[in-house]
Amino acid sequence: MKFEFATATRIVFGAGLAKDAGAEFKNSGRRALVVTGRNPQRGEQLVAGLRATGVEAVTFAVAGEPEISTVEQGTAFARRENCDFVVGIGGGSALDTAKAVAAMLRNEGELLDYLEIVGRGQALKKRSAPFIAIPTTAGTGSEVTRNAVLSSPEHKLKVSLRSPLMLAAVALVDPELTCGLPPALTASTGFDALTQLIEPYVCQRANPMTDAICFQGILRAARSLREAVSNGENKSAREDMALASLFGGLALANAGLGAVHGLAGPIGGGFPAPHGAVCAALLPRVMAANIRALRERAPDSFALTRYHAIARQLTGNPHATAEAGVEWVQTLVSDLAIPSLGTYGIREEHFGELVEKASRTSSMKANPIALTPEELAESLRRAL
Repeated sequence: MKFEFATATRIVFGAGLAKDAGAEFKNSGRRALVVTGRNPQRGEQLVAGLRATGVEAVTFAVAGEPEISTVEQGTAFARRENCDFVVGIGGGSALDTAKAVAAMLRNEGELLDYLEIVGRGQALKKRSAPFIAIPTTAGTGSEVTRNAVLSSPEHKLKVSLRSPLMLAAVALVDPELTCGLPPALTASTGFDALTQLIEPYVCQRANPMTDAICFQGILRAARSLREAVSNGENKSAREDMALASLFGGLALANAGLGAVHGLAGPIGGGFPAPHGAVCAALLPRVMAANIRALRERAPDSFALTRYHAIARQLTGNPHATAEAGVEWVQTLVSDLAIPSLGTYGIREEHFGELVEKASRTSSMKANPIALTPEELAESLRRAL
């Protein structure tokens, strides 16, 4: 048995910790770039806290899901402002942008030199400028991953800047920051977290450390996702979902994902579809496709046994079968009013291109069994 486990230098978890974040990071540098989501006011308390400790800070807002040009603009701004470290506070878009900017501050050349698929795919040579991640949603786990997902509108794709040199110096996870999320965003990001726990648990690169993390995370998401959506001020549910998101990030960074994320990448690159909502719509369909394929072509696979274990975690029934787990997920998708893929303009005529692009993603290569183009297209069809 051989495996590797790498993550942020420090993970700090706890309610209320973000209030003193400025003091926490005062030794990270002299001038900070604070990357926020579309509302830069979310970073005002952090900026004030940094300045109170003698650290200057400037803000860069990310209006939507980051594009390659977003990172190029942020890097140019950080260099003009002589920033020597980067803090990301927000959802996955803000954190991924901050992570990529921190990497480019220390590495020569242009961003396309290092991007997979649409770029030259070179390895980063130098460790990122100090990067601090403060998530305000519970879904992506970006605070502990080693990649930044960026859109390339020209290619209608989402691609990654990826390197272990990009891991955060500090990941500060404060569940209280998620209490103001509206129900729909809580649902979609929560499903992203659940997907990022289920896929690494059954993927081909699973290992004992990620197994333990996924098993605990699935339990927390199963008992708290519905409650976090219906009662956003429930601090226990918010804490569970913040942990589920963190655990999902740790798992995907050290094991892998699967066909849900393989398909979600090209969908997000070609359509105005939020990543978490896409994962939610696809999750029960891909789970069902994987289980059918495993039963038909690999009945002795460890992944089939794990789908049974997932079902027991989700349902609380010690005798639940893999199919019961699919039914539980599908019921939750319906109950939380997750939009279908057709909502975003996806039609059957798009399936061929989406499946072809998905087949080239790293996520698809980790799926527990190779799904045929027809099986992938059927998963899309059922999610319309």
